[in-house]
Parts: sequence; structure tokens; C-alpha cells
Amino acid sequence: MAILEVKDLRKRFGKTEVLKGVSFDLEAGEVLSVIGSSGSGKTTLLRCLNSLEFADSGTISVGGEVMFDGGNEKSTVGEAELRRRRLHFGLVFQSFNLFPQYTALENVMLAPGLTRRATPDENRSRAEALLADVGLAGKLNNYPCELSGGQQQRVAIARALAMDPEILCFDEPTSALDPELTGEVLRVIQALAERKMTMIVVTHEMSFARDVSDRVLFMDEGVIAEEGEPHAMFVAPKTERLRTFLSAYNK
Repeated sequence: MAILEVKDLRKRFGKTEVLKGVSFDLEAGEVLSVIGSSGSGKTTLLRCLNSLEFADSGTISVGGEVMFDGGNEKSTVGEAELRRRRLHFGLVFQSFNLFPQYTALENVMLAPGLTRRATPDENRSRAEALLADVGLAGKLNNYPCELSGGQQQRVAIARALAMDPEILCFDEPTSALDPELTGEVLRVIQALAERKMTMIVVTHEMSFARDVSDRVLFMDEGVIAEEGEPHAMFVAPKTERLRTFLSAYNK
């Protein structure tokens, strides 16, 4: 059974329909890349999955449990229930969103400490191990302003992992980085893929989508215009819209 099932998700902002009946499944251990032009609905999709936005209709299920059903939940779901739902997902933003007043170690320890998921000593040990995993064992006591953009994004990845999410989501994780820093973040994500971390990666890095993903979704104007195995999609796209989109990256 799929770990994530999304059915007929729709979302409108004012008169603009941003998601127009999006449906897909995600298997445990699968890496799903979501590509598409700006404004195609990719970020809105991630925000709906993480309950940062409420879809107008459709369903989202994780591990067979319905997390969202229909558009009436916005006024009825309490903060405690929202926090519980969000624990299923880890989200890494494109702009890092680290707390500037806390060190790298403190940023990673913060959420588990607030939820009391472990003792303080266990929390610290886990945070140190996660930062070591992303190559920052020597930066535990550095503040965000003392870190490069790539290092800050790696702290953000460690922070997301600290809550042991079932699904790790990335929203354009390299878009705020200089080209020379992009590789270090992509290598961390690739290492997670090799460890079979279940991930949804919204990305404009076509080589990553092609070489690391198990499956790719191409979104266009709020719908999934094409999906499939990466090599087939990149070598022989079925739709003219995907061919046009990919040609812009191959120039």
C-alpha cells in the first residue's frame, strides 16, 4: 500500500485555480521529483500536503489514514490536530528559515525539545549525529549568520529529519544558493535517497530529477501533465508541453 495517497486535490486563490484535481501515490522509500514552470502549482501542492494551506476539496491519506478530506476542515481542525498531521511530513524550504538567535545545534534540537520526544541528552546526541550526517560536525555552535547558504540549508535538512518524518519534502532546496553551493546540498539529498528516505522534491535541477528520482511528476497550470520513470520522460517526453519545458533547460 502507498504511504501517501492524494486524490483530486483542488485549490483556488481568489479567482485563480492553482490546483485542478491533482492525484498521485507515493510508495515508502520512493523519491518523487516534481518539476514544472513557476506558477504551475508545485509549491502550493507541498503546502497543502503539510497543512500549511488547506485545499478546497480532495483527500490526502498517509499510511491509510485520511489526513484531509474536503474543504470544511479549515474552521474545525484545532492546532493540536494540525501539529499531529504535520509530524508525518518534514519540510525544507528554499529560504532555510533557520532561527538566527540559535546555533546550528540549537536549531536542530528545538522542535524535538518542544514536543518532548526524547530526554535532553538524547535530543542533543541525535541532533549532533544528524549534523554530522550532513557534514557539519564542526559547525554545531555556529550561528546561521556564520554559515554559508549551503551549510544553512544542510542545517535545515537536519532539523527536518530530527522529527523523524515519514515523508521529507523539499521546496526548491537549491534555488537560493549560488551554483557552487548547490552540489553540496544535492549530495546530501542523494545520500538520503540511497538510504531509502521517502521524499518529494520540488526542483528545477533537471539532472537531479533525472538521475536520483524514482519517478517524476511534471506539473503544468495546476495539473499533472505527465508522470513516469525519469529516463523515459527526459529522453522521450510524451507531451509537447514537457518537450518545450525540457528544451529550455537543454539550451
